[in-house]
Amino acid sequence: MKNLKVIAFTHKHVDLKDLGNLVICNEELDTRLISLKNNLDIPEIFYIGTCNRVEFVFYGAHELTDEFIANFMDKMNFCVPSERLQCYLGQVTRYSGIEALRHLFRMSCSLESLVVGEKEILAQVRRAYEKCRTAGFTGDFLRLMMDRLVKTAKEVYTYTNISRNPISVVSLAYRKLKEVKLPENPRILVIGSGETNQNLAKYLKKHKLSNFVVFNRTLENAKALASELNAEAYPLSELKNYKKGFDVMITCTGAPHAIIDQSMYESLLNHETDKKVIIDLAVPNDVAPEIIAQNPVHYIEVSSLQAIAAKNIQERYNELENAERIIDANIQEFLPIVKQRRVEVAMSQVPSTIKQIRDTAVNEVFAHDLSNLAPQAREVLEKVINYMEKKYIKVPMVMAKEILVKSAEHENN
Repeated sequence: MKNLKVIAFTHKHVDLKDLGNLVICNEELDTRLISLKNNLDIPEIFYIGTCNRVEFVFYGAHELTDEFIANFMDKMNFCVPSERLQCYLGQVTRYSGIEALRHLFRMSCSLESLVVGEKEILAQVRRAYEKCRTAGFTGDFLRLMMDRLVKTAKEVYTYTNISRNPISVVSLAYRKLKEVKLPENPRILVIGSGETNQNLAKYLKKHKLSNFVVFNRTLENAKALASELNAEAYPLSELKNYKKGFDVMITCTGAPHAIIDQSMYESLLNHETDKKVIIDLAVPNDVAPEIIAQNPVHYIEVSSLQAIAAKNIQERYNELENAERIIDANIQEFLPIVKQRRVEVAMSQVPSTIKQIRDTAVNEVFAHDLSNLAPQAREVLEKVINYMEKKYIKVPMVMAKEILVKSAEHENN
């Protein structure tokens, strides 16, 4: 367990606007992780990036010293000035061993989310892991850990009230939107068709709003969301040419910088002068700061939802203890599983080693003696050797598992 490590930058210690500088777009992720694995000799790794956290989960015999983390950040090639990078190094949270496991379980159960109880985080972690697994960045240990992580999160969501009537970032944004007086059937401009925008747009549709238009970098994904909203769909490259105006702009893309500047915003307004609503749930923000400063807007962003989230934590505090008990139980169950798997991997060499010994004995050491045996005697000897070979393979594996079970029982007593 001691080799499980997490390097985390979260909303608890990093301003959400600054956190956006550490987000890695999908197109660059594979290249950066390959470079990191090769340069720092990291056997298994995956990356999690959400609207309020950037985390690197890996398995390797590395101490999370300041020097190692500085080297790690350097190899990740973040586009951040060196002096700003030093500030991030002062805001990092590091976890090793059991504490890393506990952190990952708590995070996936939404105990460390901006909004405690939202279920989106589990799906985000699973997708992040699956992407890195498919690319070949993970291995046996992280596979075992993810299986247990998913089991733990499902138990927390099932057997506690932590996610009952959940208040997610999406529903918080909707609450803020309801405070604004909107025109009847407002024109809603949806920029980005990722999970956050999908959830919010469907939420608005559920509440009887219907006038949507969707823009996304990949037109196919824009069309998929638009079909559910009965809306028009366009590639993001066409946003600058859109002239039908809007009342509400919902934007959440994975761009590493603002995609809507003052010039683009004026083009989208198309000479309209009334106050608009902007819901910017991207990290970093999709809307440039000068737009908020220079135009009449109701601006809703992730960081503005933190005060509501703090109240949410207090309301659900009693459920945290129940969730923690489930997490503790799963950690205790997981530790002997890891030990057993280590033994299984080590013992997997036993059959081939015994077979090599047998082949050497039959074909080299005792080859002359065996050639002088009568066919019937040779056949009996072969049966004896086969029987002993199977027993030599099975017995040590059974003994090793028994030792692990007794060891686990002793540790729990």
